[in-house]
Amino acid sequence: MGLMIYNSLSNKLEEFKPIQPNKVNMYVCGPTVYNYIHIGNARPIVFYDVLRNYLEFIGYEVTYASNVTDVDDKIINQALAEGKTEKEIASFYEKAYFDAVKLLGSSEPDLIPHATDYIPDMISFINELINKGYAYEVDGDVFFRVNKIADYGCLSNQVSEDLESGARISVNTKKENPLDFSLWKKTEVGIKWDSPFGSGRPGWHTECVVMNHKLFGDTLDIHGGGMDLKFPHHENEIAQSEALYHNHLAKYWMHVGRLEFEGQKMSKSLHNVILVKDLANTMNGMIMRMVLAFTPYRNNFSYSEQIFDFYKKTFEKWQRAYKQGLYELQLQELTPNEFCDTDIEKFKEYMNQDFNVQNVLMLIENIVKDLNVAIRTKNLAETAKKWLTLDKILAVMGVNLFVEKLNEEQLEVYKAWLNARALKDFEKADIYRNKLMDWKLI
Repeated sequence: MGLMIYNSLSNKLEEFKPIQPNKVNMYVCGPTVYNYIHIGNARPIVFYDVLRNYLEFIGYEVTYASNVTDVDDKIINQALAEGKTEKEIASFYEKAYFDAVKLLGSSEPDLIPHATDYIPDMISFINELINKGYAYEVDGDVFFRVNKIADYGCLSNQVSEDLESGARISVNTKKENPLDFSLWKKTEVGIKWDSPFGSGRPGWHTECVVMNHKLFGDTLDIHGGGMDLKFPHHENEIAQSEALYHNHLAKYWMHVGRLEFEGQKMSKSLHNVILVKDLANTMNGMIMRMVLAFTPYRNNFSYSEQIFDFYKKTFEKWQRAYKQGLYELQLQELTPNEFCDTDIEKFKEYMNQDFNVQNVLMLIENIVKDLNVAIRTKNLAETAKKWLTLDKILAVMGVNLFVEKLNEEQLEVYKAWLNARALKDFEKADIYRNKLMDWKLI
C-alpha cells in the first residue's frame, strides 16, 4: 500500500493517486497580509512544507502554490489605522510573513499568486457566473446563489437547511438566501476596481478559486489549508468550481487542526498570542517547527511552554549525537553512502499512514540511540549508516540541527583535543577545549 491520506471531501482515508503520473499539483490557502502571524497560523506552513518534502522524497515532482491575499477589508482597515496605502501594508506584512516562513525552516512555495494580479480574471469569472444564473447583482454587490448547487455542504458535511438555520442573525438584506456569499463587494472606502457591476473589489472566496484554476486548471491534486477554512471558504470555492467547471476543484482536500494555547483559543484579547517573529532566533524557530511538525496534523493541539521545553531538550539531544557522528566520520575520512534500509522503510511506513509523525518521532529517537551506541563502540560502519539515515529523515521533516562540517583548522584542534584527553594531558586538553567552545563546536 502506498501513501494514504485523509480526504476531507470523502471523510475517509484514501490511497493517494495523482491526476498525472509522478506529478503533484498542490494549492494551499496562504495569508491575508495585514498583521504578523502567530504560531497557530504557522501550523499549516510547517505541515504543507513537510508534505511537499515527503512527496518529493518518494519520487513525485511537486508544484506547490500558496497565494497571498493582498486585498481585503482587514488590509483596508489596517491601512486606514496606520495612515498608509493598502499596497504599503500588504508589502510590509508579506515580507514579515516570509521572514516567519524562513524562521520556521520552511521553503517558499514554487508559485505565490497575488490576488491583485488576477482582478480582470476575477471580474470575467463573476460575469460568467451571472450570465449562467449562478450569481446576481444588487446595487453594485454580487452574490452567489447557493441553492443552485445540489451538494452544497459536501466538504463541511452539512446540508443547506442546517447551514441556513445556523446563519448569522445579521443577514445582509440584499441576499436572496442567508447562505448566499459575496463575489464582488461595492466599496466606497479603500482600494477598488471598475467592473460591469460597479466600482468595488472581489470577495475572498472568488479570489482563491480563480487563482487556483488559472494556475492548474482541472489538474489540481491537493487543496489544503487550516481546518477553519473548511467552511465557508473552501465550501464556497467548491460551489463556484462546480458552477463553472463541473468539478470539486481538487481531487484531495486536506485540513490542518487548530492550535490553542493551554486549552484556550489564541486571542489578542486574552493576551495569549505568540507571534512567530518573537521566537527571535533560528534555533527557537526550529524547535517550534519540531513542536508543529511532530503533532498529528488533523488533531486540534493545545500548546504550552512545557511542550516547547520538551522539544528543546529533544533538539539538543539530537544535535549532540548528530555532531559527534559527523565529527567521527570526518576523523576517519569517511563519507557515508549507505542508509539503514530498515529505518528508511519504517519512516515510509509511518508517513504513508496519513503522516503518523508520532511514530516518526519515536523512530528518530531510536536512530539517535543507535547512533550513540555505534559512536561509543567505535562501530564506524554502523555510525555512517545511522548518521546518514538520521540526516535524510530530518531533511524530509525540515529539521535543521545547525551542525556544519569542521574546517581544516577546526579539525586539527579537535584531533589535538581528543589526543590530549587520551594522554590525560588535561592542561592542553583544556586549552583545545576552550578554543572549540569559542567556536561553539562543543
